Amino acid sequence: MPDTKLAKTSLDDRSTDPATDLAVTADPVSGEARSLWSDAWHSLRRNPVFLISSVAVMFIIAIAVVPGLFTDVSPRQADLANHYLQRPHYTHFFQGDWLGYDGQGRSIYARILYGARISVIVSVGATITVTLLGSVVGMLAGYFGGWIDAVLSRITDIFLGVPFLLGALVMLSMMEKRSVWVVTGVIAALAWTQIARVMRGSVLTVKQADYVAAARALGAGTSRILVRHIMPNAVAPVIVVATLALGGFIVTEAYLSFLGLGVQAPSISWGGDISAASNDIRIAPHTLFVPSVMLSITVLSFIMLGEAVRDALDPKLR
Repeated sequence: MPDTKLAKTSLDDRSTDPATDLAVTADPVSGEARSLWSDAWHSLRRNPVFLISSVAVMFIIAIAVVPGLFTDVSPRQADLANHYLQRPHYTHFFQGDWLGYDGQGRSIYARILYGARISVIVSVGATITVTLLGSVVGMLAGYFGGWIDAVLSRITDIFLGVPFLLGALVMLSMMEKRSVWVVTGVIAALAWTQIARVMRGSVLTVKQADYVAAARALGAGTSRILVRHIMPNAVAPVIVVATLALGGFIVTEAYLSFLGLGVQAPSISWGGDISAASNDIRIAPHTLFVPSVMLSITVLSFIMLGEAVRDALDPKLR
């Protein structure tokens, strides 16, 4: 009996020892597991590609939001008499003649700044729209299955069968007015299918999890299960696809504007300026080179950001 009491006392003392408790808390093996999102953020903060691309993307967004902060020159002010195809003055930093003038005597530097707004609005607007629409369709199809899945999947297949660029060209050619919101809507109407299929596959996997079955057994409603349990755990692949698609939408807007079916004047678009500069490429290559380089840097920044997010959210790629 004394031995038992002594053992019990020793056990109680050990379980209440602050030093022991501190050691257990500090043990990395027995520490609290991080969630997918916190683990991804921890990985992103250490990724130089993410940091560099994030700075570039934030700078591009700042240009698009407040271009007047970087120049006081109007992008529509033309002076053919004095500035027709004037070559760049690379020592005149951030001035109207820094990057030269185009065939209408307008500052290329000012047009680069103000043209970023159209690219950012169209790409971000289309990305948000396709993410919301595709996520809803994919989540409903994957969770309910049966005839709902069959109908939604066939609708997705129909839109998936339409060539993206050809469909956008046909739809925009029938529009009398092609504002930035019209172009955004056309791109979103044809690009949501990939998000829907990714979300459906993710939901099919997540809905088999034990916590979903437990929530259903406890009487949770369908909407609560979808919002609280399915969506937060199925949305990671969708975020990756949407981030990568954002850079593609910038190229799409520039391509449509290059062909004359993007946003209409007086809106300023990099694709439209590249199209206009193609006529002067032999005598003034800077008019084509400068907006093309800016477009390439922007697309590369968003793609690098998307790849960094993909690497962080997919444990198999770490």
